[in-house]
Amino acid sequence: MSYHPLRALVVDDDEGIRELLSAVLSKEGFEVTTACDGAQAVEKFEPERTTIVLMDIRMPKMSGLQALSEIRQLDRSAAIILMTAFAEVEAAVQAIKSGAFDYIIKPFDIAEVLLLVERALELRTMRNDIAALRLELSESFRHERILTNNPQMIELTQTIEKVARSTATVLITGESGTGKELVAAAIHYNSPRSKGPFIKLNCAAVPEGLLESELFGHEKGAFTGALMQRRGRFEQAEGGTLFLDEIGDIPPSFQVKLLRVLQEREFERVGGTQLIHADVRVIVATNRNLEEMVRQGTFRQDLYFRLNVVMLKPLPLRDRPEDIPLLAEFFLRKFAAENQIEVTGFDDRTMECLLRYPWPGNIRELSNAVERAVVMSTGRLIFIEDMPERIARAVPSGGDEAAGNGQIPLKEMIRQHEAKVVAEALARNDGNRVRTAQELQISRRSLLYKLLDYGIG
Repeated sequence: MSYHPLRALVVDDDEGIRELLSAVLSKEGFEVTTACDGAQAVEKFEPERTTIVLMDIRMPKMSGLQALSEIRQLDRSAAIILMTAFAEVEAAVQAIKSGAFDYIIKPFDIAEVLLLVERALELRTMRNDIAALRLELSESFRHERILTNNPQMIELTQTIEKVARSTATVLITGESGTGKELVAAAIHYNSPRSKGPFIKLNCAAVPEGLLESELFGHEKGAFTGALMQRRGRFEQAEGGTLFLDEIGDIPPSFQVKLLRVLQEREFERVGGTQLIHADVRVIVATNRNLEEMVRQGTFRQDLYFRLNVVMLKPLPLRDRPEDIPLLAEFFLRKFAAENQIEVTGFDDRTMECLLRYPWPGNIRELSNAVERAVVMSTGRLIFIEDMPERIARAVPSGGDEAAGNGQIPLKEMIRQHEAKVVAEALARNDGNRVRTAQELQISRRSLLYKLLDYGIG
């Protein structure tokens, strides 16, 4: 292994094991610290925050499991490998569920130790990459924001760029889950106000009696429970953008107050008399037909005209089928990385199923479905059986013939075949789990869970 200098902590009450592992890891470029019990391990870990911890489970003063818990409280990213006797495997498995990276059984092979250390470092690198990706995603609105190959949606993105440079109030309409908040964020982060705050409020989620306080804030003692002064969303968004989602749900009694703020750019806190200037750009969104609400008298016409300076309408997913594979692959990579699951794509019939389904919940529903499929997957591809049942039913007719004829369901057939392959590989390798995992091209941890799941000894 060739790595930049890294720190390792070896913890064992057996001096011989400490010296052996210290020598091996030092040869691999680690700066090694040793401890003879769990208490000393925690004490030495705290100032150094070592990358790798190799620790025995049974030790005096403080056990490895107790030390695991305390070290995890200090640094959840530490990769902790436990060393145990065969009789303690159940405790080691429980420790993995509590955050340990893996375990190794004494007496161990040095090659197996180094393999585990290498994989622990790979996992740490992956987690660092994910953290960097999340940071990149938080800034991603400044670059390509809306994934699409649809001509109408491409035209929408071009309109967003133009609107972003202005100060105009924007009304975003469309079905739930079509990405209205994403459009609002794209406008903000491409505008001159991009360095200011982007404050969001779902108007439908705020009780009518609290909406005024939520938006404009309140003074201390303004009402029962107002124990201190509170800044509202307008003040929080000063110099930036305020995004009001579900604007069609605000009650008529509050509409006139919102109109006044949009016209005069000033307001008072609830219970206050001081006028506060609002240097805020307002973007609103709704899945309701505001024009029809104006005709019915449930939404003020003057407020509607004030909000509808520019109207944008992202398409529902069913009207942009060319984007389904693009978005599905994006969500697959995202959730596979977040869950550290090795999934690389969709089975052909699964993708056909995604294309046939009407997606009433739009992009939000697609995201949730792919996340569920990634979590439920058992191999490198997503199969129909991994998808939520309502979506799996969109498979072309004839897809469930086997089940209808009383044959074994596909999911169970896959499980039986996988169990057979794993058992045969384990036998070929004389029960050596490291070599078995290498042959199957899966991690040792994945192999462990498969052995437990299939009851393979």
